[in-house]
Amino acid sequence: MGRAFEFRKARKMKRWSAMAKAFTRIGKDIVMAVKEGGPDPDSNSRLRAVIQNAKSVNMPKDNIDRAIKRASDKDQGDYKIVLFEGYAPHGIAVLVETATDNNNRTVANVRMHFSKSDGNLGTSGSVEFMFDHTCNFRIPAEGQDAEELELELIDFGAEEVFEDEDGILIYAPFESFGAIQKELENREIEILSSGFERIPQVTKKLSTDETADVEKLLERLDEDDDVQNVYHTMDESED
Repeated sequence: MGRAFEFRKARKMKRWSAMAKAFTRIGKDIVMAVKEGGPDPDSNSRLRAVIQNAKSVNMPKDNIDRAIKRASDKDQGDYKIVLFEGYAPHGIAVLVETATDNNNRTVANVRMHFSKSDGNLGTSGSVEFMFDHTCNFRIPAEGQDAEELELELIDFGAEEVFEDEDGILIYAPFESFGAIQKELENREIEILSSGFERIPQVTKKLSTDETADVEKLLERLDEDDDVQNVYHTMDESED
């Protein structure tokens, strides 16, 4: 098992833990997907992927349809992805992905979260290089052999394929998303969910007290409505 497996195992119970927060994040993803490629999922591969993710967290179909309709409205503002970089206490690098319709508000809030948690907001490029930008797909395990599938998808960019209790996960570099999505669809393999993650190249083990210091910042960021994802270099593996 590689770094993607360990990363997913450590974050499994934390990501999308709050249903309301998950719906808010997916709602923004729908807006961005519709603004980019239109409201028809048959011709908009990005929107297809977001709808799959919405279904994976049990977002009601009515909610999905309403979000697509709102996003199609010309008066609906667009969201922009803005990346923030900095350090939590004890030298832990933190990467914050936001989706915002008001950059000034988001900048002020993220800076406040770092400041009140004894962290430091850094400049662009200060920590991003410490993370590998990856894409991932989850498919049903039934009828699939993870090792065989990995060999078949290498030509499309897949780097790591493994099975867990929820299905088979495929990890690849960020830029391979489209090629793998298309190949899975061509094979008529159901995509349960998909997305992007930033996997730390190196992690740092902290004491219990030090971990609590870092968690204060991570919790503040997770509670911010503009924040989509938070990544860090703290080692979360179990001893």
